[in-house]
Amino acid sequence: MKRLLILLFASFVGITFSYAQNENNTVPEGFDIAREGIQHGTIDTISYKSKTVGTERRAIIYTPPGYSKKKKYPVLYLLHGIGGDEKEWLNGGQPQVILDNLYADGKLEPMIVVMPNGRAMKDDRAVGNIMSPDKVQAFATFENDLLNDLIPFIEKKYKVLKDRNYRAIAGLSMGGGQSLNFGLGNLDVFSWVGGFSSAPNTKKPEELIPDPEKAKGQLNLLFISCGDSDGLISFSQRTHDFLTNNDMPHIYHVIPEGKHDFKVWKESLYLYSQYLFKPIDPALLK
Repeated sequence: MKRLLILLFASFVGITFSYAQNENNTVPEGFDIAREGIQHGTIDTISYKSKTVGTERRAIIYTPPGYSKKKKYPVLYLLHGIGGDEKEWLNGGQPQVILDNLYADGKLEPMIVVMPNGRAMKDDRAVGNIMSPDKVQAFATFENDLLNDLIPFIEKKYKVLKDRNYRAIAGLSMGGGQSLNFGLGNLDVFSWVGGFSSAPNTKKPEELIPDPEKAKGQLNLLFISCGDSDGLISFSQRTHDFLTNNDMPHIYHVIPEGKHDFKVWKESLYLYSQYLFKPIDPALLK
């Protein structure tokens, strides 16, 4: 009888964990459609002085519903792709709608979201040959701009929590590669890292995480997502395989029939944002 009870309990726990994981990976219809009768966050454009680039640069800021200057907030830095700029998420993904709906459902920790231009050069417009060497290099240069110019500006202008445990980074495509490169390369700055459909600029896994054991103790969450029909999925898959082989907890979300587009990226933001700045159920981690 005792053995039977143990087996039944184990089965129940397994079912519960499985259900929790499936529930967290479910994206409901209408998650990205604006609702009436709920509170909304605020979108602003800010300019900051970049010593890295030697010019004024712009970023989009989303502050959550009920934002108060009397409270300190964690921050998510949300990066765009190679063909976009600081407005790409707004134009293609409407993150403010996704986040507003999640706040209305009580599923998010209040946070500030910063959407910068990840092309760190004086003419940072997405014009001409977006694949030219100088523009591709500018995405790598953005690491210095982010760490030395943008983050200090945000932490001076806004009431934010300045500890690594309250800083997250994520991005789509080229921005996904940046997020993995910069986030995992600066775990003294970020402890929440997400790569959505990460592009070929993503470093090899052994370069991203040269010391898996050390990284385990520093990361609160590493989230990787991609559509299963995306031609770039190999870059996400190889990172996932490396993490699995090194027993590094992470979330790997493959979206059925997902391509390299905002359908995948919106779903990824919906899922990733809900994990941020609160305890993670170990059952959800691979």
